[in-house]
Amino acid sequence: MRNSLNRKKGTQNEEIAISFLKESGFEIIEQNYYAKKLGEIDIIAVHSGVWHFIEVKSSQADFDPVYNLTPTKLKRVINSTHYYLKKNRLDVAFCIDLIVIRGGEIEFLENITL
Repeated sequence: MRNSLNRKKGTQNEEIAISFLKESGFEIIEQNYYAKKLGEIDIIAVHSGVWHFIEVKSSQADFDPVYNLTPTKLKRVINSTHYYLKKNRLDVAFCIDLIVIRGGEIEFLENITL
């Protein structure tokens, strides 16, 4: 029961993130891309010719959701991104971003792997 509630809340927060990105001029390419044995990318979008591979994190508790992006999770996102680029034969400018949703407020952190 708790897992399905978390999944539902996660889906709602991804929709909030997508709305934010569209309003900011991003074109959404894909959502919930899953690379077998590597991991998932919440949102893939393009803005000004740059591909953005975006992880969405949120929390309802007093815990800051930015800490939900663990080193292991970040490594999975990086590996999934490289797999996606290779599989789709894309030679493009790209970055890995994080959207953090705290109590309805959105924080967009671009290029978090620098």
